[in-house]
Amino acid sequence: MAIPTGPGPWQTATLVATKAETRGAKTFRLALARPSPRLAGQHYLVRLTAPDGYTATRSYSVASPPDGSAELELGVERLPDGEVSTFLHDVAVVGDELEVRGPIGGWFVWAGDTPAVLVGGGSGLVPLMAMLRLARMTRRSDLVRLVVSARTPSDLYYADELPGPETTVVYSRATPPSWPRPPGRLRPSDLAPALLAGATSYVCGSPGFADAAGSLLAGLGVPLDRIRVERFGPTQ
Repeated sequence: MAIPTGPGPWQTATLVATKAETRGAKTFRLALARPSPRLAGQHYLVRLTAPDGYTATRSYSVASPPDGSAELELGVERLPDGEVSTFLHDVAVVGDELEVRGPIGGWFVWAGDTPAVLVGGGSGLVPLMAMLRLARMTRRSDLVRLVVSARTPSDLYYADELPGPETTVVYSRATPPSWPRPPGRLRPSDLAPALLAGATSYVCGSPGFADAAGSLLAGLGVPLDRIRVERFGPTQ
């Protein structure tokens, strides 16, 4: 079955569950009317329409793996002045209906059958989590290595689910007690053990993080055509 890479028609999705991931981020689980084939790494648009007809649309990455179901999970960080993110965090409740469109994206995607090195910062972990979950679901964790950077333990997305032989967590400002690595920015020594032969590297995070991580990978000898970068700007 062909996987859509461009926007399809708008459709209605029902909010079926929410979960707090950090102090300012939540997972929103949506149920579509029918299964939506997709690839790990793709995203969806969410559109809100006011009574006067004004609309606001934002893009959010899918964190759940492509499992053939009609449900998907979006990771949303709440921004103080965000039109869509504040509505989702502060107003939306289970049972509400939302307009969504997707899946979107054909470059920053992983089909689950080739080696992949995943490097994420902050909310940039969301699309990479779909890749990690796919690898674990299909019992191909040998294909994936994930290095994630978070400011503090309370800023780490999916903290209960992340630990495993495929994952490395780096804290830039504060660490848990007795953490083996002192706080600090991502370094070559953090990435070198995660490199896999013939892998494509997927880097996602803020522009500054993404540029720095991409440069570190290139400095370790990863070919530029094997580095795919997705930069997250403010998504309100």
